[in-house]
Amino acid sequence: MTSPRPSPPQSVPVFRATQFTATDGANMGDTLSFASELLLDDVYELSYGEEPVRLSIQTAPDGSLSIAPDTQTGTSGAALHLDCALTFMSPDGQINDAILLVEVADDGHAEAIYLIPLSALSSKVEYRLVGIDTETMRQKFAQVACVSFTRGTHITMATGEQRPIEELCVGDKVLTRDDGVQAIRWIGQSTVRAVGEFAPICINAGTLNNDNDLIVSPDHRLFIYQREDRLGAGRSELLVKVRHLVNGDTVRVQDGGFVDYFQLLFDGHQIIYAEGIAAESMLIDSRTKGVLPQELSDAMGDVIPGHSDLPHAGLDVSEPLLDRPDAAELLRRASMR
Repeated sequence: MTSPRPSPPQSVPVFRATQFTATDGANMGDTLSFASELLLDDVYELSYGEEPVRLSIQTAPDGSLSIAPDTQTGTSGAALHLDCALTFMSPDGQINDAILLVEVADDGHAEAIYLIPLSALSSKVEYRLVGIDTETMRQKFAQVACVSFTRGTHITMATGEQRPIEELCVGDKVLTRDDGVQAIRWIGQSTVRAVGEFAPICINAGTLNNDNDLIVSPDHRLFIYQREDRLGAGRSELLVKVRHLVNGDTVRVQDGGFVDYFQLLFDGHQIIYAEGIAAESMLIDSRTKGVLPQELSDAMGDVIPGHSDLPHAGLDVSEPLLDRPDAAELLRRASMR
């Protein structure tokens, strides 16, 4: 049996719970805490001027969480506990979802509490706590980790046809880079508010030699084959997160409204072609498995060859190499004949 490797680290924006103070309600004067200590209808405010930092999360094959070495906050290697999902309502009736994580010290005590905002939170706004969910928070956390294409994205089929993703069906044959023609095993679909971690990113036509705009989820990884190592990665094959290419011009966040997301699952983690760009399909691991229907999750088991052994491991490009406004242009030129 194949031994599963850890999933690639996931970087998420967080606030420390100490930055949120209850300004009205039973817990008035206290900072945000565990689900067991929270009460509905309490009102919280974010301290003035606070901005989120990125917490890097490593998920082990057994589903346990820890802080990855490249984190901006927290202690590398410390265990993380997924405590709950919270729902706040602002005075204008806007709903704001968030996930609460607890950093656990070696002695078992809570070292810090972090809030992952799934939409932007601002200071000087009263957020009323209207939902505390300890049952489905793992599914919500999995949704953040899933890579997704948006409605209208053209996928290259086995025949060469360019078919909109919303017209695909389970069993349809898709062209993959590494394994030729592969059948779709499952298609996920959800409609979410296009804000925060769920706001899609648009790669303008031509930016990476693509004929049409490609719009995907922010952590979606693109496969780039460098004919010349213009980026200085030291290898020709790269996996690049779209969020690291954002420059506000040719690669930009599309914030606002709603977005229809689609996930494509194959028997293995594949590189497929979307609007002509090589992009990854859904990767099933202990972090993302929670979005699958229960019967499919049970049928796939705990160790999934082609997913859990991560055939594309080691190709990820570190963020510092991409921290430049011309990163997308460098990759475009590097991949040209």
